[in-house]
Amino acid sequence: MTRRAIFAALAVLMLWCSPVSAENYTVEGEMGSQIRFEIQKSVTTVAGVTKLTLSFVVPPTFQSPTYNQEIQGFELKFSPEPQEKKKTVNERGHEVVTATWVKPPQGIDVRLSFTALNNTHLKPIDTGVPFPVRDVPEDVKYYLKATEQVQADDPRIVKRAKELTRGVTTEFDAVQRILTYVIDNVRYVTPPAKCDALYALEAGRGNCQNFSHLAAALMRAEGIPARVVNGITLNKPFDLKRKGGVITFKMGQGRHSWIEVWFPDLGWVPFDPQQTAMFVSNRYIRVETGADNNETVNDGLMRWTQRKGSDGEPNAQETINGDFNADRVNVEGRRQDYGPKNLLLVPHVKAAFKKIEVPPPPPPPVITAEEKKELRFTVPFLFGNLEFPENIDFAFPPTPTVAKGKTRFEKTKSFYVETAEYVTTKLTQYAQVFVLVKPVRLHKVGLALHKFGGDGQIWVDLFKDANDKPGEQITTSEMVNLDDISERPGYRWQDFVFKDEITLMPGAYWVGLGFTGSPVLNWFYTYGKPVGPVEGTRYKGVYEEDWSGALSYEFNYRVIGMTTK
Repeated sequence: MTRRAIFAALAVLMLWCSPVSAENYTVEGEMGSQIRFEIQKSVTTVAGVTKLTLSFVVPPTFQSPTYNQEIQGFELKFSPEPQEKKKTVNERGHEVVTATWVKPPQGIDVRLSFTALNNTHLKPIDTGVPFPVRDVPEDVKYYLKATEQVQADDPRIVKRAKELTRGVTTEFDAVQRILTYVIDNVRYVTPPAKCDALYALEAGRGNCQNFSHLAAALMRAEGIPARVVNGITLNKPFDLKRKGGVITFKMGQGRHSWIEVWFPDLGWVPFDPQQTAMFVSNRYIRVETGADNNETVNDGLMRWTQRKGSDGEPNAQETINGDFNADRVNVEGRRQDYGPKNLLLVPHVKAAFKKIEVPPPPPPPVITAEEKKELRFTVPFLFGNLEFPENIDFAFPPTPTVAKGKTRFEKTKSFYVETAEYVTTKLTQYAQVFVLVKPVRLHKVGLALHKFGGDGQIWVDLFKDANDKPGEQITTSEMVNLDDISERPGYRWQDFVFKDEITLMPGAYWVGLGFTGSPVLNWFYTYGKPVGPVEGTRYKGVYEEDWSGALSYEFNYRVIGMTTK
């Protein structure tokens, strides 16, 4: 085969390896929980702070067509007690508690607690709202406006929104086209350079705030009211039953942003522009809503006054706990042949809409043994899900201080969330796929790990792909002693070296973490599938043979070696 022919074959492989099959699941079922929720917040002040104020929002009890939340027994305790404590209702209707200390002590402890009764109902939804949406009530029109973070009037936002909704006749169709675009064209990263809608549109990347702001901006640009929600997600996983096994969904435990969209015949309906339409799971606790995340800052806000020339600033450590006293989940999903390329869950909706079809991938070409001999590995190769918040201590996540004058400052809540799986349990094994579009001579595989303790050795097993699951084992890396891994806070790359020369042709391969002894290690993951296919993160019980369990997220990994020009 000529060199040009080899390059042509590799070009076809790039198309083959792209996640182009539809990953839209229609879901039905029920989720109900009783959650005992608690936030413990410890604030440390410094000399020179003359006044400090903390604010918290009381989570509301509310109902929607798919997700209901009932809050019982809300308590907020301070030690020492503040000199002033008051409760007000802001313009968006939220109860805000503010506590103020004059000449605050060095340490302040806060305990916020309540019980949440959360229910998600996934039944068919009937909506007949035509598009464009008309007769929007005055109080809802507020959520059509452009803001600093939701630039609904920017020509670039307006142009893209009109392209997406061309020919649309129903509100649901407009919303599902916009959501499909956001899910397929924004890659989750944290922290992003900016958190606004325009940055997400142009950079194609961002965190939960970017997803929410961009989805809201595109909807508002076309006259669809959308508001931004701030709240908490809990890290208790749940399984979606489907043909061939289950998909396990899991969020990090911490602050999160999503949206609600207004339908004239339904009211406000929750969406998470990262993975769900027309609902959120009962692992979500809604706290505050507003036009954007500049407005939803009351919960967790810290403000202070400091003498000129004073060094340092107050710091806060926040611990979130959610104990499920009762939990029932019975949710089934059916994969459709239309919709986004990335994973989206939506109840069955009775409305006119265009099914966005995704063509099937072409079959991979075959490179013969003779053609392989022409390959020369001369180019350094680095590939993987490479972006994660390296070396971040999630107990004290970095939160920028905003000056509100020469002596007044504030800090808002942090959206840093530790998304990681405990992968050295003796009951479950985990594996991550990587897909090569070029031949690679493999040297190392790196995993984003954090060591919490224990002892023993760890290594990486390399597997062939067998119908979107780990198949025949190819080789094993050299072992790494746990004593050689640092226990300092944060996640870092741990590379595993392959002593033998291994040449991998284009295709899919799997890496799994093996261990002996009793190591305690977490493997960081990214929401969604920023690099690989939806079925590309798997798990199974140690006594099972079939890797039938799939995960909704993608582990952070890197593949290092040499490739061809």
